[in-house]
Amino acid sequence: MTGPHTGFDRRVFGALEASPSRIPVIPGGCGTGRTSLLQRLRDRVGRGAAQYVDVERCATTPERFLHAVISSSPFPSHGADRAPASAREAFDMLLSFFDTTRAPGGAPCTFLLDEVLELRTFESFPGLRHVLRDLLEALSASPNRFVLTTRYVARTHRLLRDATSRFEVMHLPSLSPADIMDLLAPAFDGYEQTPTDDRDYLVRMVQGVTDGRTVYVRAIADTMGQMGRGSDPISALTALLAPGNVLERWCRFCYELRLHRARGYGALKAILDILAEEEPLTLTEISLRLHRTPGSTKDYLSWLEDVDLVTSRQKRYSFTDPLLRLWVRLHCRPTPPTEEDVAREVQRYAAARVPPREPTPALAFAGAAIEATPEERKSWGIIEID
Repeated sequence: MTGPHTGFDRRVFGALEASPSRIPVIPGGCGTGRTSLLQRLRDRVGRGAAQYVDVERCATTPERFLHAVISSSPFPSHGADRAPASAREAFDMLLSFFDTTRAPGGAPCTFLLDEVLELRTFESFPGLRHVLRDLLEALSASPNRFVLTTRYVARTHRLLRDATSRFEVMHLPSLSPADIMDLLAPAFDGYEQTPTDDRDYLVRMVQGVTDGRTVYVRAIADTMGQMGRGSDPISALTALLAPGNVLERWCRFCYELRLHRARGYGALKAILDILAEEEPLTLTEISLRLHRTPGSTKDYLSWLEDVDLVTSRQKRYSFTDPLLRLWVRLHCRPTPPTEEDVAREVQRYAAARVPPREPTPALAFAGAAIEATPEERKSWGIIEID
């Protein structure tokens, strides 16, 4: 059995092994598997030759971040652990560490920087107005290897617009039907004994309601396993979106995190409420429902696009993550939803995203045979035996 995104892992590793090496930059939505990818790469490169850094968790001040990176590194610091005199000096020492440190034997080392755009928070410190630009310039000239990830797609493309060709944006793909089948198999008791047609339809159901996001697929697979044989993805999703359950908490985290990284918090929530009721909508339709001018509404929508909460296609706006839209419908209201509310909305959501199951040709033929006249059956060349 291969793991999810096996082909994508090989593509990223190939970029690292190229001569000269390229720098993969991997943007993707919440729960798409970016962190798991970096951890697999660390194991493949070797923990003595690669360092994983969760930037989001330890980017506090430049000085403390420098200390956190060096103190947890498998590589020697060569004097970079002295106390910096300022925030600017601490950041310069960090860039020098990324550039000059080497793996055992003098080989290039690999840095895996998770949520790298969080370094932007350092731009509030004196002398650090262009942190991300300075970081990209330093990494592009370094002989070391780097993989960068972030949950912000729009910001990534804007940042790399003028970057060197060494940086290569690689979008983490949604899980394929084969990936979903591999995740369902160990979690769902009796999965291998299920008829092939039933398994294929089960995979299509899961893919439809999750949009192929790894965290959603895993949660549904685990819940179906706990529910036992006879469970289905819709029942599992209903349970997961109940107040306080796994996906309800996960969606709440993603929703609040992205809104807090944007401007216009209250107005942005109002637009998401509007799109949760109906999508896609044009700028004019949203501004009328928001009771704001088209100009101000355009600004709000651009801020939502900046953190990938909404997507515009042919000048019509909708949620980027359809399951997050379902969460907003259920949980952004004065009172928590009842079990009946959750079940009703999940059924409605699934009906719009899961294609109906077509009858097998054998069953369709059998149904026609029941209603056919004896003369019609003779024309089919079928011998009747009384």
